[in-house]
Formats: sequence, structure tokens, C-alpha cells
Amino acid sequence: ETLEGGSVSMGDIIEAVSTFSFFFSKKIIAVKNAPLFQSKQGNAETGFSSSDFDHFIAFLDKGGLPSNHCLILMTGDIDKRRKSYKALEEKGLVIDCSVTEGVRKADQDEQEKVFQTVSGQVLSKAGKIIGKQAFHLLMDLTGVDLERFAGNLEKLIIYSGGKNNISAEDVHAVISRDRKDPIFKLTNAFMDKNVKETLFYLNSIFNDGAHPLQILKIFENQIRKLTLVKCGIGKIALKNKKLNLKNTGFDLFKQTVLPEIIIYDKQIKTQIESWKEFLSEKETKEKINTSNDLLLASNPQNAYPVFQIFQKSQNFSLNELQHALIFLSDLDYRLKSSSFDAKTAFESFIIETCSKGGFVYANENQNRR
Repeated sequence: ETLEGGSVSMGDIIEAVSTFSFFFSKKIIAVKNAPLFQSKQGNAETGFSSSDFDHFIAFLDKGGLPSNHCLILMTGDIDKRRKSYKALEEKGLVIDCSVTEGVRKADQDEQEKVFQTVSGQVLSKAGKIIGKQAFHLLMDLTGVDLERFAGNLEKLIIYSGGKNNISAEDVHAVISRDRKDPIFKLTNAFMDKNVKETLFYLNSIFNDGAHPLQILKIFENQIRKLTLVKCGIGKIALKNKKLNLKNTGFDLFKQTVLPEIIIYDKQIKTQIESWKEFLSEKETKEKINTSNDLLLASNPQNAYPVFQIFQKSQNFSLNELQHALIFLSDLDYRLKSSSFDAKTAFESFIIETCSKGGFVYANENQNRR
């Protein structure tokens, strides 16, 4: 029996799990979206009150669930600091079924394995299979949401009718885009200088309600990272002078380039420490937390993002990155001091930056600043 957490009371849940079935000796009650573990900042109207929770704990202490009865509470948001979580962890079993939403290659590989498992379970019951292209398209349209992914597979099973194979054309015909795009999709497309994809993800993030200043900060941080890498590459004494970073594989990068990056970062840290000696105690405290911003690989154990930005930095010249920073600085001032179509300004910036000629801004607009 399935109950919806936002529409049932604690009394309803206790009654459902306590009632015996006339037909089966075993009974399972599943409560979807149970608001039992929500943070205090959540919606108080849909969450269980402290008295509800006390009533539930008293029920468990008094006799608990009847024999062969099982209660499953499912929720997407968990605050492990809550009293309810700690009590249920003590009296029951807590299973973390979340799928990592990280951007590392290992995270993305894990996501794909989980979705392949779900896909196999759903499709095998209907005697159907899904093509590789269709599978990845469905993942992209759905996002990291297993319940929605499984629901979309059910739609495709019905739509495909007598066909055994679900194709990419079927996915395009049935599934609409209902995911929120992560920021890294925008920055990756931008670093690839892919105008079409960058504009697509920009529009998606705007539609999700992002503020123009938030989007400006995204581009600003990415341009600063690329600039830092471009400046650092010239100072790193690579063992292989003829090494082409753009065509270097990940394994070769870890063996030959990453060790030199770590040495370079150690030198930067030493230099930062020497600078701190000349600062007052107050200034030193303010600078300590930002020192890692100057490192090329702040976490060398996670080397893949470092590899990606080094490789994609070859798509930009230092000159166009400098022009881009000046443009973003001017745009920041305009966003805070006047009213205009910010989305169009970002679109123009993307088109010019990702074009073959590169981005030129400072000289033409020096009189405006």
C-alpha cells in the first residue's frame, strides 16, 4: 500500500501499518515524500509536528509494528541533525538510496550504472530494450531523478507499442525536457566554444529563475580559472616540451603534467606565506581562506577537472580572456546601476567569445568606462 506523505496524517500512517490484511499475512506500507526528516527551514504546513513525531515514537515504543508488517518512509530531503532522524536510525534501518550528482568522471560513471540498472529492471518486465543513444538522451532529458526516469520509461513502453526496441526518435516524441541543468553543463559548453550548447544552457538556467548577477559570477569564475591556467602553463617546466595539452590523454596528463602542477602550486603557497608575513594579523585572517584560489590544482586527488580545464584552456588566448574579464566587470557595473536586457548581453558575449575571431572588447569600449 502506497501513501503520499504530504496528504496523510501521522494517525493515518499508524492506522495503515497497524491494520491487518484479510488476504495476505504480510503487509508493506510505503510513504512517499515523507516530511519527517525535513529541515526546520522547510514548509511547516506539510511537515509533521513535534507532537506527531512523539505520537509515532510512542507507538514504536509501546508495541511497534505487527509481525510481518513493514513501514517504509521515503523522502528526498534529510536533515540528519533532526531528532526524528536520530530516533528512527536507532529504532529502524536508514538506507541512503540517493544518486551522486557530482561532475567528476567517477560520479557520472556511477550515475550511468544506476540508471542502467533501473532501465533493465523496468524494461525487462515489458520485454523491451532501449538503444544506447536513446538511453543517454533520456538521461539528459530527465536529470538525476530515478523516479522520473522510471516513469518516463513506462511512458516509452506504452508509446512503443509492439516494437521491442525503444529508439531515440521515440524519446524525442514522448519525453519533454523536465530537468534543471547543472552549472557545469553551461561552463563545459562555454570552454568547448560550442555556441549552440552554451546558449541553450544559458536559456535553461535563466528559465530556472537564476539572477543575472549569479550567471555573471559563473562566467567570471570560469574566466578567472582559465586565465590562471594560461598564466601557469608558461611557468610550468614540463618534461616534454613538445607535449600538446589539447591532444593529451588523461593518463598521460596525470603522469607528466600533474606532478609539475603540484610543484608549481607548492611554490605559489610558499610565496603566499611570505606575503602574509608583511600583512597585519587582521588582513592575514581575511586572506587565508582565499589562498587556494591561486592554485592550479587545489585538490590534486581529484585530477579530472584539472585535466579538463588545462585541456580546454587551449581554446582561448590570454588576450581574449583579459578582454572577457574587462567586459564582465563592465557588465557587473551595468547590472547594478541600470536596467537593460541582461540575457541579450550574455548571448552577445557568448557568441563573440566562442567565435573564431576571438573576443575583443577593451579597446573599443575604453571610453565607456
